[in-house]
Amino acid sequence: MIKAANVTKTFDKFKALNNISCSIPKGCIYGMVGSNGAGKSTFLRLITGVYKPDTGAITIDDKNVWENPEVKETVSYVPDDLYFLPGANMQRMAKLYAAVYNNFDMKHFNYLTKSFELNPKKPLNHFSKGMKRQAAIILALSCHSDYMFFDETFDGLDPVMRNLIKKLICEDVIERKATAIITSHSLRELEDTCDQLSLLHKGGLVLESDVANLKTSLFKIQIAFSEPYEKEIFSDIEMLHYSRHGSVANMIVRGDKQLTIARLKSMNPILMDVLPLSLEEVFTYEMEALGYSFENVVEGGNSNE
Repeated sequence: MIKAANVTKTFDKFKALNNISCSIPKGCIYGMVGSNGAGKSTFLRLITGVYKPDTGAITIDDKNVWENPEVKETVSYVPDDLYFLPGANMQRMAKLYAAVYNNFDMKHFNYLTKSFELNPKKPLNHFSKGMKRQAAIILALSCHSDYMFFDETFDGLDPVMRNLIKKLICEDVIERKATAIITSHSLRELEDTCDQLSLLHKGGLVLESDVANLKTSLFKIQIAFSEPYEKEIFSDIEMLHYSRHGSVANMIVRGDKQLTIARLKSMNPILMDVLPLSLEEVFTYEMEALGYSFENVVEGGNSNE
């Protein structure tokens, strides 16, 4: 399990992370969404021991990460800003990884290299942006690490390659009970892959939830009555959003769906539809309830992390 307790990190008076606390259980895929400067990359660099927290602590399996080679051997990391040895090809990088990771699987590395149709003898500086990211992901997956961290994993990849990488990460988590953290600017990239999702904004963790709970905690209701009515007749229902056009009201409701439906049916509406919400809609309304604009949180900001 990964635990962050009251973690803060500042660079030249810019507070990249501000009092972050969270627990990430083993065997899950944990997604982090946020704009540039939200703190995603900083968080991953703290977990991998690249950075040391200014305050607070980060542990993996109850062991401090900073300057702890034993813990770092259980971690593989694909940063947003990729780095390879100058002039190296994939074979040379694989030998380096094998010297660092006792569990590095050369057979698996060769299998993945063929599957991705990459030339392991070709210099990596001749690879395209997308091919370099594929190479980095192959090396990380071949380490068979207990913890895998991917920063902006799908950047520069075409849809076919994105789906293949999602499949490989999911298989690793399921088969080996590994833990993966994936960051992205796009919620759509993560919603069909992650077990848990969190939203970072200006260095703070503003929303975190199990995906299954997110999808079932909110629902949309369209309802109409033959007689005039006001919003107050729904005062016993927890609504995150309410709008009305003519006699039809649209509500975003949080709570027990069946109890809510039974309550509204007892009011004898002439029209009632219960509609599912996309995960992006759920995030939008949850953020509105917290006083944020989801679009501004995800799309805004261009600071370095």
